[in-house]
Amino acid sequence: MSLALGCTTRPYPDISVADACSRIAAAGYTDVALFRGAEVSADSTRDQILALRRVVLDAGLSPSMLLGHVDLKRGPEAALSAYRSLIDNAALLGARWLLDLGTDQEALFDTYLEVVRQAAPYAQQAGIGITLKPHGGITLTSQGLISIHRRVNHPAFSICYDPGNIIYYSKGQELPTDHLAEVAPLVKTLIIKDCVVRNGTPDVMITPGEGMVDFDAVLSVLLAAGFEGPLYLECVGGESLEERDRNVRQTMPFLQRILSQLT
Repeated sequence: MSLALGCTTRPYPDISVADACSRIAAAGYTDVALFRGAEVSADSTRDQILALRRVVLDAGLSPSMLLGHVDLKRGPEAALSAYRSLIDNAALLGARWLLDLGTDQEALFDTYLEVVRQAAPYAQQAGIGITLKPHGGITLTSQGLISIHRRVNHPAFSICYDPGNIIYYSKGQELPTDHLAEVAPLVKTLIIKDCVVRNGTPDVMITPGEGMVDFDAVLSVLLAAGFEGPLYLECVGGESLEERDRNVRQTMPFLQRILSQLT
């Protein structure tokens, strides 16, 4: 089995998107997830989107994931309309996945769920999968992710598992493997992120393999449940560009070793 290995633009917030994509491609990744600083919004123009797509393709990468969000400040109807525009723009970019972070505003939980529930059929028609990852608030726990998946109940909606965030937002009270067997059948995308908790303070700005996440165990459970990728590296350690670049490169053989053993 060959799973697509991608990298987000998060390790490179201080350089151009073109330079970041070149470094990601040089490290051996095939896909890129466009995060803040390289994002497409509901209000992006066609020319802006196609220019960004060309930058990614020229680097030899696939722009397969886009970070987005439901803009609940607009109100329910306007939020749905904007989210549909974002889906259209993701499709124009050439993305396959729209990565969503949910909401941490408890009063808006039901509104968020209704917007996503209504947007899912539209996303399916556009060839886009909405994939929700743990990010606190409505997605604080694995059980929360499972509940949201059941309530949306649409094939275009899935879970993006982020083991580092499971630790980060629970401050180590929940480990990625605690409820993974229940979540795994719902997972279609995976974020590669580690986490440590020092004196009660969690930190995800470390390189995978250096923290509390057992990536062998996480990938073993996901693969057994039928997970087919893609995977995206999100965070690495290092202050300087050179350090981060080295850690992005070194994570590739780290993941390849695990996958080769499991597949």
